Amino acid sequence: MIKEIIVVEGKDDTVAIKRAVEAETIETGGSAINDEIIKRIKLAQQRRGVIVLTDPDHAGERIRKIISARVPGCKHAFITQEEATSRGDIGVENASPETIRKALSNLRTDYEAAESDITWEDLINAGMIVHPQAAARRMEMGRQLGIGYCNGKQFYNRCRMFRISREEFAEAWKQLEKKEG
Repeated sequence: MIKEIIVVEGKDDTVAIKRAVEAETIETGGSAINDEIIKRIKLAQQRRGVIVLTDPDHAGERIRKIISARVPGCKHAFITQEEATSRGDIGVENASPETIRKALSNLRTDYEAAESDITWEDLINAGMIVHPQAAARRMEMGRQLGIGYCNGKQFYNRCRMFRISREEFAEAWKQLEKKEG
């Protein structure tokens, strides 16, 4: 049984979570997240803690940002688009139980006024931005760091928000370089 309450987008996501682990969920009802849902998430965060597991798409990222801004200290679980895609549909409901368990075992916590050793220059040097393969490199680094895929500015912000250390970043970069050959 997972102590925290998992925030997902809809009923099908709840079904997928329950196939993978014993847990309770709060459904946002899609990207139209309202004040009532935010109040429930805040209460859950105060009483038991919250894990946000949204779809790896634009709408899911929007929901994640809204929750992070209004409910500080949430834990975040990420799955990749490849792990969440079935017949052209992207969503948590398409992820295997193993993928969901893996995501829930690799949580990241956001921090208010977060600081990180990672600089914008580090991202440039690692080819995460201003590089012909920047998007693919961010996808792989996001997977390795457990922070998901995002654009360059969001990647930088996630490194700060999740307090990615210089050592974690260097190890993921080393693995990326090794994989690229």
